[in-house]
This record gives sequence, C-alpha cells and structure tokens, in this order.
Amino acid sequence: MSRCEYCAYYTYDEYEDWYVCEMDLDEDEMVRFLSGHTKECPYFRDGDEYAIARKQ
Repeated sequence: MSRCEYCAYYTYDEYEDWYVCEMDLDEDEMVRFLSGHTKECPYFRDGDEYAIARKQ
C-alpha cells in the first residue's frame, strides 16, 4: 500500500474507473513530483476523518 491511499486528495474517479490524485499542481510542481526528486509527497494530507474526533 502506498501512502497515497490514505491521502485526502486521492479519490476515485467514476468516469475513468480508477483512483486519481486531485492535487492542483502547477507545471513546475508536476515535473518535480513526476520525476521523483522528493522522498515523500509534500502535498500529503491525512484523509482520516476520525482524527479530529479522537482528539476530543
């Protein structure tokens, strides 16, 4: 399992019938992301909707 599967930007596209990253990247960010020059995705946002409830 990749970390993308837990990301809030990773959603299912019914039209394409697969999961896609919906992060809106500009051209430079896309090149850097696709070339793999980063250890981890700098745009990861935890999609765990229960995280806030656990803190209360």
